[in-house]
Amino acid sequence: MTDIDRLAAQRLAADEARITGSRRTNVSLGGAWRAFWRAPSPWMISTFLVAAVAGRVAVGGGARWEPLIPVALVAAFPLIEWVIHVCILHWRPRRLGPLEIDSLLAREHRAHHADPRDLPLVFIPWRALLWLLPAYVVVAWLVTPTTTSMLTLLVSVYGIKLGYEWTHYLVHSDYRPRSRWFRSVWRNHRLHHYKNEHYWFTVTTAGTADRLLGTYPDPSTVETSPTVRDLHARG
Repeated sequence: MTDIDRLAAQRLAADEARITGSRRTNVSLGGAWRAFWRAPSPWMISTFLVAAVAGRVAVGGGARWEPLIPVALVAAFPLIEWVIHVCILHWRPRRLGPLEIDSLLAREHRAHHADPRDLPLVFIPWRALLWLLPAYVVVAWLVTPTTTSMLTLLVSVYGIKLGYEWTHYLVHSDYRPRSRWFRSVWRNHRLHHYKNEHYWFTVTTAGTADRLLGTYPDPSTVETSPTVRDLHARG
């Protein structure tokens, strides 16, 4: 770890301790993995993933270009993740006449920012998954030309979604990052939660889309936001 990284980690730890208090313990990767499966969303996503894999194996065959589907989706996911985080999860409630437009995902994400240590709030709300997971089937059916490509797309989508859930959970758990890659991901997302909610929107990569879209500043140049735990608060 360089002196700059060490200083950044110290500042981040100080910000976290100031906001949430010093409550972190140390858990093993196996312990985090077992705790991960106590939540409903991993089981729900895995059910659709297993069904998609079983269907893809059953139909067999497929065009030569189909391996490009998971490759393209993995390549595009940092941008997709950024857009979802900014436009859906950080949605500011709006009124349309007597109606307030404010989705479940946005409400739950505001609660997640209010207490990033509340692990149940880390997961995608199961009530949203009830319609979201089947909706992927409809979308895949509409945008792909064959059954095999549809199933290949669904395997890719559900696999990436499960990977997102695991990475996001691990960042917020008490597991201490060991690999250089995960330390970068961990630091990036915790800056978003404990430093400033207007930056560092990627979760599963270390600032990939943030660097491209201008939301990856030097942490030392960014002030700690007074609304990092109270999104859209009015001063």
